[in-house]
Amino acid sequence: MDIRDYIDDVARSVAFLSRIRVPQRHFDGHDGRLGRTVRAFPAAGLLIVLPAAVLLSILEALGASSLLSALLVLSVQTLLTGALHEDGLSDAADGLGGGRDRDSTLAIMKDSRVGSYGVVALILSFGLRASALAAIIPLLSPVGAAMTVLAVAAASRAAMVWHWSALPPARKDGVAASAGQPEADAARAALISGAAIAVLLLLPSAPLLAIASAALAISAAVFAFTDLVRDKIGGHTGDTIGATEQVAEIAALAALALAL
Repeated sequence: MDIRDYIDDVARSVAFLSRIRVPQRHFDGHDGRLGRTVRAFPAAGLLIVLPAAVLLSILEALGASSLLSALLVLSVQTLLTGALHEDGLSDAADGLGGGRDRDSTLAIMKDSRVGSYGVVALILSFGLRASALAAIIPLLSPVGAAMTVLAVAAASRAAMVWHWSALPPARKDGVAASAGQPEADAARAALISGAAIAVLLLLPSAPLLAIASAALAISAAVFAFTDLVRDKIGGHTGDTIGATEQVAEIAALAALALAL
């Protein structure tokens, strides 16, 4: 693997998954398709969430409230990503929850307005993640808590690639369709690297049972969500890919909170 090509893929992934600006040189000669770039999603997740993880470590060292720390960490993550994944979750929840058939589901997802399913999904997402983080933080050292946040970031971005590669595009003109389908080798690299990064970051502070529980929870949640999307619309969209990140993050944090 050419290290320069991989660095370019990491930069492009950061730009795609967040509002963080990256130098234009990483896009020179790039056609905008992400078939190979997705291999760097887990590494990009680490970079995107790193400021939030550092903040958590500092807050814990200062003795801040666990709930306050959790909410601040989620706030920083949301600002850095521009709420892209949360937007995908709300749109997917509205469409999957309110759509009568494939066409109406896709039409609802494309609507910029947020419905009751989307609002409830966002409330549950922030509530579940914040409460799980607040339960995890007192059980770990400041560094251990930061490493846990980074581990979940890498694993949840790998989960996006899993969902993306498992389904064809639901629309021919959507963002995900224009970005291209993940290449098989790139998808495999994302899944392997995401799992490896998460395990390496969790091992120093989490027992093997907790790590296994988180892995099982992510796998079950993403599989179930992907199966639901397949049944409802027959393929992925940018919204369902973003929602997958949220589903995986919730599952991982909840499992760790229960198992630690």
